[in-house]
Amino acid sequence: MNAAIADVLIPLALDTAYSYAVPAGLDLAEGDVVQIPLGPRETVGVVWGLRDGAAGSNLRKVTARIADEGMAPPLRRLVDWIARYTLAPKGSALAMALRLPEDGPRTETAKVGVRATGAAPSRITAARSKVVAVAADGAVRGKRALALESGVSAGVIDGLIDDGVLETVTLAPERVAEPPDPDHPHPPLSGPQRTAAEALIATLTAPPAGGGPAGEGGVTLLEGVTGSGKTEIYFEAVAEAVRRGVQSLVLMPEIALTAQFLDRFTARFGARPAAWHSGIGGRRRERIRAGVLAGEIPVVVGARSALFLPFRHLGLVVVDEEHEAAYKQDDGVCYHARDMAVVRGKLENAAVVLASATPSIETRVNAARGRYRRVVLPERFGGRRLPEIRAIDMRREAIPRGRYLSPTLTAAVAETNARGEQALLFLNRRGYAPLTLCRACGHRYQCPNCSTWLVEHRFRRALVCHHCGHAERRPDACAECGTVDSLTACGPGVERIAEEVAATFPDKRVIVLSSDFPGGAERLRAELQTVAEGGCDIVVGTQLVAKGHNFPLLTLVGVLDADIGLASGDPRAAERTFQLLQQVTGRAGRGEKPGRALVQTYQPEHPVIAALISGDAERFYEEETAAREVAGLPPFGRLAALIVSAAEREAAEAHGQALARVAEPPPGVMVLGPAEAPLALVRGRHRFRLLVKAEREIDIQSYLRDWIARGPKPRGNVRVAIDVDPQSFL
Repeated sequence: MNAAIADVLIPLALDTAYSYAVPAGLDLAEGDVVQIPLGPRETVGVVWGLRDGAAGSNLRKVTARIADEGMAPPLRRLVDWIARYTLAPKGSALAMALRLPEDGPRTETAKVGVRATGAAPSRITAARSKVVAVAADGAVRGKRALALESGVSAGVIDGLIDDGVLETVTLAPERVAEPPDPDHPHPPLSGPQRTAAEALIATLTAPPAGGGPAGEGGVTLLEGVTGSGKTEIYFEAVAEAVRRGVQSLVLMPEIALTAQFLDRFTARFGARPAAWHSGIGGRRRERIRAGVLAGEIPVVVGARSALFLPFRHLGLVVVDEEHEAAYKQDDGVCYHARDMAVVRGKLENAAVVLASATPSIETRVNAARGRYRRVVLPERFGGRRLPEIRAIDMRREAIPRGRYLSPTLTAAVAETNARGEQALLFLNRRGYAPLTLCRACGHRYQCPNCSTWLVEHRFRRALVCHHCGHAERRPDACAECGTVDSLTACGPGVERIAEEVAATFPDKRVIVLSSDFPGGAERLRAELQTVAEGGCDIVVGTQLVAKGHNFPLLTLVGVLDADIGLASGDPRAAERTFQLLQQVTGRAGRGEKPGRALVQTYQPEHPVIAALISGDAERFYEEETAAREVAGLPPFGRLAALIVSAAEREAAEAHGQALARVAEPPPGVMVLGPAEAPLALVRGRHRFRLLVKAEREIDIQSYLRDWIARGPKPRGNVRVAIDVDPQSFL
C-alpha cells in the first residue's frame, strides 16, 4: 500500500529536503509549514514536495501542520533561486523567509490606560490634586504617561485607582500600520514628475479598479538628479497599487534613511506604513508578518530582509538608492537585495522600480540594452538649480599643522552662516582619528582580532575596531614603552573635524552625525529633524548624511579628503567614489536658495573629481563603462570569490592552495590566488582569497559547484565562503 511521503526542507545549513511519512488523516500541500521531529527535538520545516511511495519503518512522521502559516509558490521559487545562484545551502536560504518558533508560547499582554471617574478623592494632597487636574479632561492615558504629565510618582496613580478616582481601561491593540489613503491631500507634481509617475503606473500588472488593461510589469530605472523628487514620483505608483488592492514593498539601504522616509510617507498618505528592520521587536515582527501574509498590510518599508516577507498579493517593489552597497549581504547567504528584488518581482509578476540619482553601472547597462525601462529626470523639482561645485587644490592651500579645513572652505562656512544658512562638512571616516601611535617608540595600536588599526573615539575615550567591535580604553601611557602622555592621533575623523569646527566657530551650533554615536535610530532621527528645522549652523557628518535627506536651509557642502576611496584596489572604487560625492554635494541648495559645494582634493585632475566638478555625469558613466568592458569586469564579465579562513594562518593558506591545485578552469574562466586578503585577519580568523573571473556567458555557478565537489573538504576550523558577484574585495 502506497503512503504519502513529504519532502520537508528544514531552515538549517542543509541543501536537501528530508523525507517524512504523512500520517493518516493529515492533509498536506506543498508550501505547508509543518512540525517535525529532528533528532531528539521538534522543529519546523516547509513541505517542498509530496510523493507517493512505500514509507519504510525508518521514516519518521510529520507531527502536525501549523495552520496559520504557509509559503506561497513564488516565495518558494525565490528560495530555490537564491540557493542556486549563491551556492548557499537551500535550508540557509529558507531560514531568511521562515518564521522560526519561539521558545515557549508567547502571549500579548493587553495595554491598560486610566481615566477619571468624576469621583472626589477621600483624601486630598498636593500630588493628588495635580493628577486630578490633569485627568479632568476625561482622556485615557497610560499610567506612566499620566504620572509624568502630573509630575508625580506611579504610587500616587495607584492610590487614586484604589480610591475610585481613576479607573483602568483596556486599550485596543496598537495597529502595526494604518491603511494609507492614496488620495490624501498632497502637493501637486510638476509636469515632468507627473509624466514619470504615469510611466511607472503603466507598468503595474494588477488591473485598474475601474477596468482597463494591466501593465507589462518588468523593471524600470527611475533616474533623476538629487532633488528631482524621485520619492514623490514612486509614491504615486504606490498610491495606485493601493487603489488596485495589491501590496507594495519599498526597500531602503539603511535604518537611518527609513526614519525620515516614514515621515515623508505619512505626509503623503496620512498614515505610517509597516516598518521592517533589525530594530523592530519580536512581537511586532510577528504581527507584521501575520498582516502581510493575510494581505491586511498594503505597504511595507524595510531593509533588505523585508524582501522575504510572505506577501499575499505583491504588485510593486521599489528599491530606493539602488546603487547602495548596503544592499549586499556578506555573511551567511551572500545575496544582493537589489538583484533578488528583481527576481522576486519576476516570480510574483510585480512591477519593480530601481530609483537612484547615481545608478550602478550594472543597472545603467541593463537599461541601455533594453532589459530595463529608463525614466529620467534631468532637473530639480521647481526649477531649482543644481549646486555649483568647485575643487580646492590642497597642494596649493597653506593649512596649519593639525588642521584640516582649508582657508577657502573656512571662509565659505563663515559667509554661509552669516547669511543665516547651514553648512555641511563631510568626511567619510568615523571616530576621532584612524590611527593612534606612540611618539616615543612608534608603537601603533592594532586590533588583537583583526589586521586593522584601532580607531580613536575621543567622545567615548576608547579605541575601537570597526570590523569586529573590539574596544578598549584609551590609555594614558604607551602599552609598549610605558611613556606617559606620548600617544598621538594621526589623521582626521568626524570627531576631530567637529573639534576643529568648535575652535574655529565657537559661537555656532554644531551637530555631528555618525552611525556609531550613542542613542541609536531615535537619537539620529531627532538630530536629523533638528537639522531640517534649522536648529544648527554646521553639520559634520559621514556618509550617513550623503543621501536621502532634505535640509532646506543647507546651501554649502564642504567635502574633506575627497580622495579617500580612489586609492582602493576595488574595481568599483571609482564608481563608488563618484556616487558618494555626487550624492553628498547634492544635499546643497535643495530649498529656495541656491547651493554650492567645495571639494578638498589632492587630485583635481582625477577623472572622478573632474567629472564631479564639470557636472558631466554621462561622460563619467561612458568612460567607466568602457573601461569595465575592456577589462571584462561586471556587468560584461562575471566574478566570484572564495574566502578561505581558519584560526591558524597556515591552515587557511594550505587549504586555499589545495583548492587552487584542483581548480581546472575551463576556457573563458580564470582563477586567481590564493592570496592573503587585504584584511588578512578578521575576528581572530586568518583569510585567504581566490577570485574567479569568467566571461559573461559562462555558467559560473555550475563551475563552482563542480570545483568544490572535486576539491578537498574543509577540516578542523577551516571554512570556505563563496561570494558570487562580490561587492567587497577586502
